[in-house]
Amino acid sequence: MDTLKIVEIKEDIRSRNNEQAKDIRREMKKKKIFFLNVMSSPGSGKTTLLTELVNRLKGDYAIGVIEADLDSAVDAATIARETGVKVVQIHTAGACHITCQMSYESLCALGVDGLDLVVLENIGNLVCPAEFDTGATKNLVLLSVPEGDDKPLKYPLMFEVASAVAITKADVGAIFDFSCERAIRNVKKRNPAAPVFITSARTGEGIDALEKYVREEIGKVKNES
Repeated sequence: MDTLKIVEIKEDIRSRNNEQAKDIRREMKKKKIFFLNVMSSPGSGKTTLLTELVNRLKGDYAIGVIEADLDSAVDAATIARETGVKVVQIHTAGACHITCQMSYESLCALGVDGLDLVVLENIGNLVCPAEFDTGATKNLVLLSVPEGDDKPLKYPLMFEVASAVAITKADVGAIFDFSCERAIRNVKKRNPAAPVFITSARTGEGIDALEKYVREEIGKVKNES
């Protein structure tokens, strides 16, 4: 009879990633750069919302954008064309998330010296990206109206790691069985501290408030000793 062998796991496989994330945060803090990681499911309107935000902010801040996708450069081309800011595209070769090493290499490729704000548009996925710390200063999670207001209950980790949540495509709320009140309540069950913004890039609803939030966060980084 084979002898039973018990193997005790001593180290989380993400521990090295988390250590590197701390290094990136220290470097961003030293350079006084606000590094924003934007996460959501595919089709939630990340690129559209970012285009609107970047165009509002670029007159006052130097901005760089990192676009992460399995393939193609569609979103990077859109951001570059519509905003004129510095953009780099990274392909994950099938990976459904961004590791801290990918984040580091992207920051190096972008060239962050002199920037005030770096935005990472993460892979469209409500599961894996939440599991890997990118070294970002803050995480902005998007929840679009067509997805349903129950998503914070179904994908808890994504909303637990959120620093802020933006409900997007609010202009189509009447078409879908979506309640902003229910969505906010569900977000707060997972993350009571996260502010929630109800937005529509098409109509401009809520963009002023979200812009103000980003400006305040940039200011905190700039004024941090």
